[in-house]
Amino acid sequence: MAFRSRVGTALYRQGSARVLAYTRRPQAELALKSSPLSSSRANQLHRPATACRQLSSTAASRSPFTTSSAATTAAAEDEAVAAWVEADSTVAVRFPDGAVTRYHGIWLRDHCQCPACFHPVTKQRLLDTAAIPLSIKPAVMTVAEDNKALNIVWDTDSHQSTVDLAWLRHHSYAPKLPPLHSSNSATATVAQRPKRLWDASIASKLPIVQYADVMNSDQGLAAWLADIDVYGLGFVDGVPATPKATEQLGRRVAFIRETHYGGFWDFSANLEHGDTAYTQLALPAHTDTTYFTDPIGLQLFHLLEHRGTGGESLYVDGFHVADQLRATHPWAYDILSTVRMSAHSAGDANTLMEPATTFPLLNHDPLTSQLYQIRFNNDDRSTFSHLPPSRVKDFYAALKEWTRILRDPSNELWTQLKPGRAVMVDNWRVLHGRAEFTGHRRLTGCYHNWDDYRSRVKTVLDKKVMS
Repeated sequence: MAFRSRVGTALYRQGSARVLAYTRRPQAELALKSSPLSSSRANQLHRPATACRQLSSTAASRSPFTTSSAATTAAAEDEAVAAWVEADSTVAVRFPDGAVTRYHGIWLRDHCQCPACFHPVTKQRLLDTAAIPLSIKPAVMTVAEDNKALNIVWDTDSHQSTVDLAWLRHHSYAPKLPPLHSSNSATATVAQRPKRLWDASIASKLPIVQYADVMNSDQGLAAWLADIDVYGLGFVDGVPATPKATEQLGRRVAFIRETHYGGFWDFSANLEHGDTAYTQLALPAHTDTTYFTDPIGLQLFHLLEHRGTGGESLYVDGFHVADQLRATHPWAYDILSTVRMSAHSAGDANTLMEPATTFPLLNHDPLTSQLYQIRFNNDDRSTFSHLPPSRVKDFYAALKEWTRILRDPSNELWTQLKPGRAVMVDNWRVLHGRAEFTGHRRLTGCYHNWDDYRSRVKTVLDKKVMS
């Protein structure tokens, strides 16, 4: 027999009755030209807005079951928010659109967020997860009067958790449910700011903000972060042509990542470091620091001086190139997503940088299968000797197709940087390079960690709070 209730009463289902089926098809996620990327880079983890209290023994001893009249009204409540305990002790939740999913009791208890379970200041779990019984299940369960939360009293310790239903929907897993498109949805900001793939035509409308705006307000900084997030690069005009102003601009995003090249760098073609960046040679499109276990996330460039010719800067949207490769040569996309390689930096004395693990050129989230990182610098690629003989030619054939699309003029943004205009580049998406040049060329800039950059996107642009 199934026991259900109206809002505010205990919700249970007993016996072998099956969980309700979907009443409508899940809404499709935002798609970008069937691109291998998605807005999943912006789907960040949250904790539920929960509040817990220890109930009195009297409250905990109340019967969790509703009267039989609840079952007779169930048919009239098919679209109402409801929850019940299944025969296998999982908690089933039905949302306003009729979609139903389940949660394990231990999973729900593990995500309790009262001050005893989750520190309100440090936002860290205080609960000993290993101490939670695997068989834990609700003793009493009700839906809040406003249909926005689920109240649970646990059978083992009478602890009560109030879990936000929007959070539950966002983190559903059995099955995964599409988001309810609402202004209050945990994923609303993702839907509003999809990634935009681009080609050479972006030159006519570069994403540009003003230095004064970025430096003087969080709103101006948010506009710059939005450009970097959406396009993979963002230009800033009106930057004083000094190292100090450029460094201050970089620090508006995050602290500077120090490497064997130093922290904030100010260099010319003097081979101060053993890298072709410190020469006048042309540099093909590439991403930086492929030889780090954790490649840098952002790179800031500001040209302070150039007395000579050439030296135009090159930018290519790697996600757009990957999108084209998958559409035209899926076999090559698969090879570059699975064949692993290594890289090195060995030009400086007493320096030999190599990543802890090998990596593919196209890196995908193992859970979502979404492309999240391009990792390509043909100049820094290390010796390639681990493939079986049957795959060697296949790899080089795939690399040729990637390079052909990468170097297609229709995909290349060429622009001459000048004093006063800086650009921040997403090193996990956009490849950069430059033309050969003559004369004196002085470039400044810095590296930033990926996670520090994404933290600023969440807190300044999305205004997310771990609560």
